[in-house]
Amino acid sequence: MNLSRLDLNLVLALRALLEERNVTRAGERVGLSQPAMSAALSRLRRHFDDELLARTGNSYELTPLGVALRDRSATACDLLERVFASQADFDPAAESREFTLLASDYGAAVFGAALARALHREAPGIRLTFQHSTPAVVENTGTVLSTVDGLLLPHGIIDGFPAVDLHQDRWLCMVADDNPEVGDELTLDQLSQLPWAVYQRPYDAPAARQLSMIGISPRVEVSVQTFQLLPHMVEGTRRVAMIQERLARGAVRAAGVRVLPCPFEAVPVQEAMWWHPVHAQDAAHIWLRGKATEVGATLG
Repeated sequence: MNLSRLDLNLVLALRALLEERNVTRAGERVGLSQPAMSAALSRLRRHFDDELLARTGNSYELTPLGVALRDRSATACDLLERVFASQADFDPAAESREFTLLASDYGAAVFGAALARALHREAPGIRLTFQHSTPAVVENTGTVLSTVDGLLLPHGIIDGFPAVDLHQDRWLCMVADDNPEVGDELTLDQLSQLPWAVYQRPYDAPAARQLSMIGISPRVEVSVQTFQLLPHMVEGTRRVAMIQERLARGAVRAAGVRVLPCPFEAVPVQEAMWWHPVHAQDAAHIWLRGKATEVGATLG
């Protein structure tokens, strides 16, 4: 594909058409007349050799290719916006800009809160937006990273993209404070016999990855999308969960639980910020990465 032969304005038209599914509304969205947008649709149909929008009664429905291109065109537009928003110089005290970071609730609560405090003091015009990371980050890392400024994620889950280390943490085990089966220590046998509450899906939960390395397959009863829900899923039950030490103090205050050392050598959490190479030379992003490194160092 020779990009020099393409009219990149068609990317904007494609996104508007696929999202609006109406030529007139799509034209209004990008500032084109109805005839001009109709012409753009004709060019796109010739390029893809597909109708993209198929008339059904008085409305249009997306073809299978149109459905596939809808998300891709949105990603392409986001990436183009980020490319052309790149700056050669950046003054954090004077600039206005929004940075979007993907993170788990752990990443946002621990590192994200510390970063937000630092920016509040030093860069009052900067806005931070945290979005919850999903399994799509692992399944399609490049596409996801291209649409945001960074991803807060420990090492060992993705690779092949630039990252800066932030801070370390360690895993603790958590049980209900009235669990009669667990005394002052947990045993490996108890980890294999007790039911579990885990973060995200059973097969990619941090607990499952840790335990699989010592030959234990946790019997998962509950899976949740935030680490900070785990205490409530353990409270008043026989369940066990793994939680980061930096969240453990709040977990004990939030629910009737207690935390204990893991009865095995759990791999520490090495939190990092990952980004897409498209940001490498952007002065604003270089500043963000430097500030992230500074803030991470204060967490140890």
